[in-house]
Amino acid sequence: MRNKTIFEKNSTKYFTPASNTKIFTLYTTLKLVPEFSPLLKYAIANDTTYIQGTGNPTTLHPYFKDSTAIHFLKKQKNIALNVNNYISGKFGSGWAWEDFDASFSPERGGLPLYGNVLSIYKKGYLSTYPTYFNDSIRVTPYNFKRNLIKNIFYINTNLIDTVTIPFKTSNKLTKDLLEKAINKKIIITDKKANTEKNTLYGVATDSIAKRMMHLSDNFLAEQLLVMASNTLSDTLSTNKAIKHILKTDLADIEQQPRWVDGSGLSRYNLFTPASFVKVLHKMYKEVPQKRLLKLFPAGGKSGTLKNWYKGNPTPYVYAKSGSLGNNYSLSGYLITKSGKTIIFSFMNNHFKAKTSDVKKQIQTVLELIRDTY
Repeated sequence: MRNKTIFEKNSTKYFTPASNTKIFTLYTTLKLVPEFSPLLKYAIANDTTYIQGTGNPTTLHPYFKDSTAIHFLKKQKNIALNVNNYISGKFGSGWAWEDFDASFSPERGGLPLYGNVLSIYKKGYLSTYPTYFNDSIRVTPYNFKRNLIKNIFYINTNLIDTVTIPFKTSNKLTKDLLEKAINKKIIITDKKANTEKNTLYGVATDSIAKRMMHLSDNFLAEQLLVMASNTLSDTLSTNKAIKHILKTDLADIEQQPRWVDGSGLSRYNLFTPASFVKVLHKMYKEVPQKRLLKLFPAGGKSGTLKNWYKGNPTPYVYAKSGSLGNNYSLSGYLITKSGKTIIFSFMNNHFKAKTSDVKKQIQTVLELIRDTY
């Protein structure tokens, strides 16, 4: 790929990126998180196994349903859980408080379980995952889904589809959920074993990153940054991962972003189109193309781009979209009919038109480049 710019306008101006932020999260993940995702750090002293989370989101997650940590813990005689290694907030800076019960806004943490959400579906009767919250569900006509300050959940009487509701996390709840899953008592402790820590590994990191990118999953994005910080020290911190990657692998970005979360939920985030092109170019040079393109939604085929930017007949756009009210961005890779790969970033902020109209204009430009360059 030649470093030749075809066209740029406002490329060094700052925009609200929305979920395009996940491109930076993906790059951080690829640089810092190992091939198989760390699940737990543990140390065994005498007859006690001391454990702490790594931020891994897959344990008993509604999609991944990974039980590796559960099987491991069932084999341990005594278990002491240290929950003080996570120091970031449950919510990102600038997140909307009114989204506390929204499926796209689960709380962050050091040892997530079940994706930090309650899943409820109807098959003649209400079925829940996890069953721990069975006695906390109320069938009501309320429009909100959970009590603001405690785990009381409200389900509409006309429930048809599966509903996922973030639960309010706490150290005690983590302990209780783990105890129920392994059928064994756990103690919470500040004490650390004076023996060397080991790491338990789980699913392939690419499988988490791919789902994060394809579904624009905010929870997975947040937890991937937490996992990245786990590789730097025992302290789990979103900000630590961000600061590290900006000072090292991304130190050469000319317009340093204001970057506050992994998902892009916050309107405090500010990035330039040129910065996205820079990171996309880095990934293109550093990651095999077949692997890289699989991580991105394919236009007309997968993820959030399934209904847009369709190929004729094969996909020609592999990109990440980003949407907030009045904002839409799309950044990624375009494969032209002549076989060239073009990196692009469209960032549109503060428009009052329909988002679909903005997408149509972007699609027209992308098709023109595909067919003529």
